[in-house]
Amino acid sequence: MVSENKRLVEEVSSWLRVFDDGSVDREWTGPPEIQFMVEPVPAHDEFVDGISTKDVVADKSSGLRVRIYLPERKPEGYDTKLPIILHFHGGGFCISQADWYMYYHIYTKLSRSTNAIVVSVYQRLAPEHRLPAAIEDGYSALLWLRSLARGEQNEPLLSHADYNRVFLIGDSSGGNIVHHVVAQAGTADLSPLRLAGGIPIHPGFVRAERSKSELEQPQSPLLTLDMVDKFLGLAVPTGSTKNHPITCPMGPEAPPLDNLKLPPFLLCVASKDLIIDTQMEYFEAMKKANKDVELLINEGVTHSFYLNKIAVDADPETAAETERLIAGIKQFIKNHYD
Repeated sequence: MVSENKRLVEEVSSWLRVFDDGSVDREWTGPPEIQFMVEPVPAHDEFVDGISTKDVVADKSSGLRVRIYLPERKPEGYDTKLPIILHFHGGGFCISQADWYMYYHIYTKLSRSTNAIVVSVYQRLAPEHRLPAAIEDGYSALLWLRSLARGEQNEPLLSHADYNRVFLIGDSSGGNIVHHVVAQAGTADLSPLRLAGGIPIHPGFVRAERSKSELEQPQSPLLTLDMVDKFLGLAVPTGSTKNHPITCPMGPEAPPLDNLKLPPFLLCVASKDLIIDTQMEYFEAMKKANKDVELLINEGVTHSFYLNKIAVDADPETAAETERLIAGIKQFIKNHYD
């Protein structure tokens, strides 16, 4: 219940309310049938549908946590090393958590399909923690994996991890984190850990001015123009616009892509995404900079369609495109094993 002494200063769809005392309410106020997708799923040591999960503190000084998805190993492959997929959730840098059901349902599936360990980061959220806080958390999680690879720390669930095959993946704004964490990692010594690839899925790459797709494509439950404008307005550093390098890495304010040391990328887009035009602008800029980037297009679907469990279950087209997306990511990981 909101105190009468508070005044609402910003509201984003049904997702978030900011008050004049700086407090933030993230209780879902939209259709109740959506509620289950934004509920946390408790971690479970036992294997459920072939996956065990555990929440771990990766950085004791900051309290940064990660959720680990561990696929059940078959006896014949018990000693096989498993690739790592480091995951950054979406939410416009302002909402959602690594343990939400919308991520649990798809990343348990991805972990099973790829036979990979997924490590999902609990990122700090804006507006309490404006950017680059989420980028810093993503990079801290990567450095934690490096410390495990070097034997400086220990996490039993990652005893079978192959630190020579680490992939970064992110949904929506998490795709922005993929780009910027990888770019920062290109200037560091991660050995013996090796970044094998980056997979931004429907990244939140935009410009201050509206794109043609923002004006013409349908808005969806997981992305509206209200969310694009207000979430990013609350997230970018004070005084910045959507042309900030974190939200527009292909823009004039960002470091030239040519100068970045990047692993192979798989850019995943949806043909009816509101922000597909600027995502494709990023793709073309990456190609022009001679980066190794592949494109996976899901036709007839909208932003983050695969996270919408209701649509995945009810609509055969959404279900089929979700399978195509998983298969494409699996093939990309297989292609970049070595």
